Amino acid sequence: MRYAILGDIHGNLAALEAVLEAVDGDFVDRILQVGDVVGYGAAPREVIAILRDRGTPTVKGNHDAACTGELHPRFFNPNARAAVDFTVGELTKEDLRWLADLPLTERTDDCSISHGTLSRPERYDYIQSTEDADPSLDVLDRPVCFLGHTHVPVSILRLVDSPNRTSYTIDRTLDLSESTVALVNVGSVGQPRDED
Repeated sequence: MRYAILGDIHGNLAALEAVLEAVDGDFVDRILQVGDVVGYGAAPREVIAILRDRGTPTVKGNHDAACTGELHPRFFNPNARAAVDFTVGELTKEDLRWLADLPLTERTDDCSISHGTLSRPERYDYIQSTEDADPSLDVLDRPVCFLGHTHVPVSILRLVDSPNRTSYTIDRTLDLSESTVALVNVGSVGQPRDED
């Protein structure tokens, strides 16, 4: 099974369309989305419509939860709070219901997906270090969990030859046969913060 994993679209329709054009021609069997469908970008309704029409398995991100009133945006920066207000004004009741109904985690036969941590997804905590990753690696029951949230691509893993040590890599290619479990942050479709 070949997956395309989309991270943090944030209502950026042009970026989503570009990525989908690339993956649709790349013999991908299934697309998964790791949350933050909305926020920042100007086209939240269009992005939701594409994911909904494609039946893309999607988990709830913190911006999605803020727009549905499930998470108070008081800790968001001023631009993110303004984006929540804008987005809520753009979405229909059906769009908001779709966001509210998104699960916090999802599992396939091959992988798990979550927005922030897998161990406590309802908290929308960031994984920014190997220590942050340990609780999620401890509960991971698939070879890999795909994440977003930080917008920075990184893989955090426990290697077969050193299973008690948590490591990380920023390599773009990862051989999962060398790890016992791995968390892979796929970055962001709609607002990269990797300086690329």
